[in-house]
Amino acid sequence: MISTLGRLGKVEIAQEVFLRSHKAGFGNNVYAYSALVSAYGRSGRCSEALKVFQSMKKAGCKPNLITYNTIIDACGKGGVDLKKALDIFDEMQREGVEPDRITFNSLIAVCSRGSLWEESQRVFSEMQRRGIEQDIFTYNTLIDAVCKGGQMELAATIMMSMHQKSITPNVVTYSTMIDGYAKLGCFEEAISLYHEMKDRGIRPDRVSYNTLIDIYAKLGRFEEARTTCKDMERVGLKADVVTYNALIDAFGKQGKHDDAAGLFENMKAEGLVPNVLTYSAIIDAYSKGGLHHEAKQVFQEFKSAGLKPDVVLYSALIDSYCKCGFVDDAVELLQEMMQAGIQPNIVTYNSLIDAYGRNSQVLKLLDAAKKIKLLIWDLCNGDSPNFVKGSAINPAMFKYVKDDPVALEFSSKVQQLQGKSGEHGNILAAVSVFHDMPQFGLKPNVVTFSAILNACSRCASLQEASVLLEEMRLFDSRVYGVAHGLLMGLRQHVWGEAEGLFDEIARMDYTTGAAFYNALTDVLWHFGQREGAQKVVVAAKRRQVWDNAYWRSEQQFCLDLHLMSVGAAQAILHVWLLDLRALLWEGHDLPRVLSILTGWGKHSKVAGDSILKRAVESHLLEIRAPFHVGRYNEGRLVCAGHVARAWLQDPRTLDLLVLHDIIFPSIFPSQRTGQAKIGVLSVKELRMGDSAG
Repeated sequence: MISTLGRLGKVEIAQEVFLRSHKAGFGNNVYAYSALVSAYGRSGRCSEALKVFQSMKKAGCKPNLITYNTIIDACGKGGVDLKKALDIFDEMQREGVEPDRITFNSLIAVCSRGSLWEESQRVFSEMQRRGIEQDIFTYNTLIDAVCKGGQMELAATIMMSMHQKSITPNVVTYSTMIDGYAKLGCFEEAISLYHEMKDRGIRPDRVSYNTLIDIYAKLGRFEEARTTCKDMERVGLKADVVTYNALIDAFGKQGKHDDAAGLFENMKAEGLVPNVLTYSAIIDAYSKGGLHHEAKQVFQEFKSAGLKPDVVLYSALIDSYCKCGFVDDAVELLQEMMQAGIQPNIVTYNSLIDAYGRNSQVLKLLDAAKKIKLLIWDLCNGDSPNFVKGSAINPAMFKYVKDDPVALEFSSKVQQLQGKSGEHGNILAAVSVFHDMPQFGLKPNVVTFSAILNACSRCASLQEASVLLEEMRLFDSRVYGVAHGLLMGLRQHVWGEAEGLFDEIARMDYTTGAAFYNALTDVLWHFGQREGAQKVVVAAKRRQVWDNAYWRSEQQFCLDLHLMSVGAAQAILHVWLLDLRALLWEGHDLPRVLSILTGWGKHSKVAGDSILKRAVESHLLEIRAPFHVGRYNEGRLVCAGHVARAWLQDPRTLDLLVLHDIIFPSIFPSQRTGQAKIGVLSVKELRMGDSAG
């Protein structure tokens, strides 16, 4: 009865039965104790299992092989460290109880749950040394431990060795390997293994289906993700929360917030209850789509559901507020988050740095930065005063700032820079947050550097931008070297390093890559490095960033700029127009209409009044391109195909389309003066090719 209740997860009732048997005088035996240890262990309640194990020995009951195997298994399920499990293993042998296959399988499981792949190898070797036969569970658990350690080559070798033992890999083996490859970003290997599993007649389980859907979604191969969902339902496995979370997250990261929202509603309509990951993914999707009001509504729905927010959810909402310019709301949410005992993560900091880089209200930002610094000090330093009272910031904190040398220095720097450069003094607020990150164990990443580059693109002078870029040198000299070198027009010296950096970024998710390229091209364009900006967007396009920016139909060729920054949009506009010109020279014709979508919804809440739209309109006027605002869509710029053809074939147009660096002698006094052309990219270099067009 105790054992059955344990398998059903009814641990309290199992304990009640155990106590009743004790009172009746027949429960003080190894079988009853072992069953109760197992009941606690199955539910992951290892501390209770250990207490029962100790009380058993005190009661004079000598544990047997089943008891020891059960308690070691409980250690694995309860997340107890390997040392405790090995202590029990040693005790077992001292008591003359010989371990068997189940004992070693349980020890390897402890290693697996702790991602201790080297220790799992040692336990496996000891098992072989003792001549104990391995089974499918042994190998599956060992492979799981090795995959969690990221050692996929070793995992593949172990899987191959199973055949030598006449043990056939099953769906768990394959699912574990597929998941291991996926977590390392080796998506093609994972997909290949999935098809190998099906070819061998092994039916995929829910885990393997969900992993494959997640892979396809991350790769932007949404049709294949949908097909896999249908295959999954065809074999009787309905999409679950994990399936929907993978799709919502991927659609959001690809900028397809409408699709993400539709999936969120479908999920609820099917009776599935969203979890914290679901809410985090949909808030992030809304944030990236500029739908900040919707993000706030979802957060209220989350709270109404009685769920507890985590750092991921808070960070997604803070990011949404920051992108909308609601810095005060973001800081208030940060305060709420930290009062709940949740420490900010890298995403939180990145959002705040980016917000400070964009916002020109220096004094408001300075106050916000002070609040953040004090909240962090209050959380991390036990001896610091507690200034957080309810939902407000105690006025005493300003005295604390006044007396603190770090805050004084920060305040002084902001005031000095504010006096020199007006509205651009806010960049030091970004620098302050940037400097705080390592103090709390957070290492700046590519997104952080993108935020710093965004701040650079809003600097009044190259000197300011250079000072800001210098901050990156402390954390990543490589990113600094590429960004600074390109900004200074030293492409020939740094381009090889830049290509290597771009290859690394290509292995990251779409949003991270797009944000970095947007920020880098913005700062280059802002300071006149037009050729450099153009070369960067070409490199991005070749790596499938903004892959949907170009699309064609029989009636229309379109350039979609809605996911790009102002600098990236203007740079890629030239690439697109040069591509169209080259098509004409190759004998192809243009369709009836050419369209440029400016996507004002990302940059402005007023339709037709986007910063990007105004910049693109102005630039088209500057190069005399015959585009005008669409009749029914103010964010769309159009041109008749025959008009565009005449303009593109005009010999004078090429000089307008091939970008040159704009040299400001006051900015580059020591490097170049007077020479406007530093070298021109050939039309052949700029061509994206038919597949990208």
